[in-house]
Amino acid sequence: MSDETGTPDIPAGSSGGTSAEGGGPRPEPLRFFGTSWVNHDDGYAARRAGVAVGSLAVAVASCLVLRFAYDGIRIADTGSFVTVLVIAMFAICSALAFRNTWEGFGKRHDPQRQASLRGLLAIGFVGSLLAYFFRSLTEAPGEKLHREEYDTAREAHERRTARRTGNPSKKKRRK
Repeated sequence: MSDETGTPDIPAGSSGGTSAEGGGPRPEPLRFFGTSWVNHDDGYAARRAGVAVGSLAVAVASCLVLRFAYDGIRIADTGSFVTVLVIAMFAICSALAFRNTWEGFGKRHDPQRQASLRGLLAIGFVGSLLAYFFRSLTEAPGEKLHREEYDTAREAHERRTARRTGNPSKKKRRK
């Protein structure tokens, strides 16, 4: 991705993450928010409200689809064991997906672990949607993690580029 000037966006945590203008790290864009989370500008509040309403609406619609699936299982007369098993599977997977998504807002996940949980997270998609809804009530989902990483990168850049006083070549050398 790139901004309006055509310069590529480089995540703050990556090496070489400096902007052409100021020579400092650039914030990593968040889904639906871009880099508006940094200064809470460019429609940040409206985007947060949109994410909250959208994720809740999709979660409700998903629950209606799951209700139709439940009715199909009931009509098929597969028995109470299968019905309870399917309900428990969706409930447990949704709870695990909620927890995994919620933890992902505070720390980076291990990519291998995420790959192994892909099926479980797909079944529990309602939990992930609800995690997005609840987090967007207080901040952009993932904002806290990205802000910590961005602030750390900015502080490290400031330490590296801080001007030294005096000319190091004129220092007295001991013999």
